[in-house]
Amino acid sequence: MSEAGAIPEHPGLTIGISGPARRSLAHRLISFGLRLQGARTHYIRPGDRSNVALLDGLVLSGGTHVHPEQYGQQPQVTARYDLKRDATDRRLLEQAERLNIPVLGICRGAQLINVFYGGSLCQNVTPLRVHTRHRPLLLPLQTVRLVRNSRLERLMYSHVIGANRIHSQAIKRLGRNLRVTAVDRDLFVQAFENMGEQWLLGVQWHPEYLLYHKGHRRIFSDLVQAASARKLERLSSADSDPGFDQPNTGF
Repeated sequence: MSEAGAIPEHPGLTIGISGPARRSLAHRLISFGLRLQGARTHYIRPGDRSNVALLDGLVLSGGTHVHPEQYGQQPQVTARYDLKRDATDRRLLEQAERLNIPVLGICRGAQLINVFYGGSLCQNVTPLRVHTRHRPLLLPLQTVRLVRNSRLERLMYSHVIGANRIHSQAIKRLGRNLRVTAVDRDLFVQAFENMGEQWLLGVQWHPEYLLYHKGHRRIFSDLVQAASARKLERLSSADSDPGFDQPNTGF
């Protein structure tokens, strides 16, 4: 909900949420967080051929590990993988990049974005932790430091925040054209944004479980605002270019 208490209206705005075959509470909370900002949502399952040109924004949600073959390695830990979902998310990212559609990556989604841009992952951070204990945290008990003047710091109004932690993988080598915007006490990457024109943000934590916190809600509101601005640009291009191919079919 907006800070003034009124639900903002973004008529006809649709945000795609990519996730596993079966939606979990996390995916329903992501949808709720976006709907609080006035957007509609469209759920995308592995193997779906949804046309990204019909979306105004995209969320790559959390879930299974990204398969190490995506970044040139073999599995070193026992984990659940979803090759069909890896392929679907890569296809969605390719289309979103081409169309300059805003993208938010959450946990696994952030990791896949990093891999998509040529980065790599640490398959198991547990033995590497020194200043933090590796245990799941749904409450915002993990200390995260934000880079000053980054998008996240502007959203959070602070350069130190609390976040949750559910992941066991982490970003190792950062992908091209990305910059780190948040780290934890062990200096593992907790967030990044791109350095180009496209609105693209990856967070390692799960803001959908923290919707009661204004700062974490603003992650979703900023995505919706960016999606709304991008839609206006596309509609303006369609009006000024008679040859512009404006999609007119549903999902």
